[in-house]
Amino acid sequence: MTTPITLFLIDDHTLMRRGLIALLSQHDDLSVVGDAADAGEALRRVPMLKPDVILLDNHLPGVSGIDAIAGLREMSAHSRILMLTVSEDGEDLAAAPRSGAQGYLLKTIEGDLLADAIRRSMRGESVVSPEMLTKLVAALRSQDADERHAPTPPPPPAQPAPASAAAETESASSRLSPREEEVLREIACGLSNKEIARNLGIAETTVKIHVQHILRKLGVSSRVQAAVYASDRQRA
Repeated sequence: MTTPITLFLIDDHTLMRRGLIALLSQHDDLSVVGDAADAGEALRRVPMLKPDVILLDNHLPGVSGIDAIAGLREMSAHSRILMLTVSEDGEDLAAAPRSGAQGYLLKTIEGDLLADAIRRSMRGESVVSPEMLTKLVAALRSQDADERHAPTPPPPPAQPAPASAAAETESASSRLSPREEEVLREIACGLSNKEIARNLGIAETTVKIHVQHILRKLGVSSRVQAAVYASDRQRA
């Protein structure tokens, strides 16, 4: 029998923590090893428990969840950190991955989907609630625009130009099959695999295979990056 994924919960609402413990305990491969009501308590307990995954609310007393990420990563570097919050604020959403979170999930998520997101994070995937994906793409695009308009230092001495990024992007795009193009457009709309399967009339397992092929062909590692790529291509 495989070793369960160990979890640590950080939320200032006792009922929320108790509910999550009851919900997650229904899955044999998940085990809640501890919980805390604030960042300070979590920073004291996490180093001893070293959980595989930390579920972290953002609205905490004292230090916010996002501001606590750096300390949690320092105390338990191997732990994956998933934000589990009610906040749909675009700035919070963009700040989470910059701070080191592997995911951003809303508390409205269904129990089975939360368990699946935890498992996916353990496989190295970034997980974002589907309804937040469009906001994340917009936030990342806004950051890119701000960086482009920021003052820049003088360029370094000219080096031989690498292959055109635009040409590489076009080459990657041309390798996608018509069905993969359809799936990519659905990803850019923030849809889950289940929703894509329903819209396209194909099996969810088939969608998963298409997504894997898309990520490989585009040279990206997550659905978020694929969505950003698709969004930028539409604007080009």
